Amino acid sequence: QVQLVESGGGLVQPGESLRLSCAASGVIFSLNTMAWYRRAPGNQRELVAAITRYGITNYADSVKGRFTISRGNAKNTVSLQMNSLKSEDTAVYYCNAADVYGRESWGQGTQVTVSS
Repeated sequence: QVQLVESGGGLVQPGESLRLSCAASGVIFSLNTMAWYRRAPGNQRELVAAITRYGITNYADSVKGRFTISRGNAKNTVSLQMNSLKSEDTAVYYCNAADVYGRESWGQGTQVTVSS
């Protein structure tokens, strides 16, 4: 079992930056991909960015060039640097981790609000 704890959400103005972090604990030796998803009001949850244990990244088209996902050296932490934030980035952001067997774990979510 893997537990995920997110931090770093908050309220920012358009154009500003925010950094989200997620730390995994528990059975982490088999962690493979870690990712960030988000759910805006009235929308389905969508993938924002993902990174494998080998550092291969994948981004939603809407965040390419603005967001950067990275993983800690110990491979049990993942961060999302969000720059040039827009109002449409407002959502609850969830950390996700999948192990090599395909089992997934989710964090509790952290609110990001972009508003002037």
